[in-house]
Amino acid sequence: MMNSLYMHLLSLPSYLHSIERSYIEMTVKMKPNFSLLSRLIVLQCLSVLCSCQDFDFFYFVQQWPGAYCDTKHNCCYPKTGKPAADFSIHGLWPNNKDGSWPSNCNPDSVFDKSQITELISNMEKDWPSLSCPSGNNLRFWSHEWEKHGTCSESELDQRDYFETALKLKQKANLLNILNHAGIKADDGSYSLQRIKEAIKKGVGFTPGIECNVDSRHNSQLYQVYLCVDASGSDFIECPILPTSRCSSQVQFPKF
Repeated sequence: MMNSLYMHLLSLPSYLHSIERSYIEMTVKMKPNFSLLSRLIVLQCLSVLCSCQDFDFFYFVQQWPGAYCDTKHNCCYPKTGKPAADFSIHGLWPNNKDGSWPSNCNPDSVFDKSQITELISNMEKDWPSLSCPSGNNLRFWSHEWEKHGTCSESELDQRDYFETALKLKQKANLLNILNHAGIKADDGSYSLQRIKEAIKKGVGFTPGIECNVDSRHNSQLYQVYLCVDASGSDFIECPILPTSRCSSQVQFPKF
């Protein structure tokens, strides 16, 4: 029984070791007359704890800064300056096919800047924060890791999580895709269907589109959702898409 318990520990994802080790060591040290049923109950609890970290796919979400800043009256540029007029990463979010999603899965796994030192220059360009007060983006990245990234640790450690998102943005260069289709950030209005078809043609999969409404009641292109397999490697057709609140005509605002 002792060997099987330690084998169970070795099979656990690394992010659970700190939680599980104390339980397993406690169980191993139990008196010989401690019932087999009780030991199995402990293992069952561990299995439940592991399974709650599972997810089916990622939403990879990019946002258009022009829509964010036109609608959010408290838009602030990071200390590195005004970001480029390009889609930026909002997040890489674990999700389930039934529409549910995990969040804040491991409070012991805090954001660690030292894990992403080599990625920071690219993150400042491709994953800037526009929220106020202005900062150095660390608060935004910390939030994304602790709320979403910790729920993907069965697949991606902290460095891998951020690096995967950066690579996905390179694969899905939305601004180039839309420009190539004649859809430009010029404050003009475009058919929502045309935007979806252009992105599907460029990426190969149907996107989800989220819109903001500005002070003049224009429905604006705000965020684009693409689905990625649970390993973070490949785009896939979305098992479920967020509800769109876009009008049939969507403004692509300047930035």
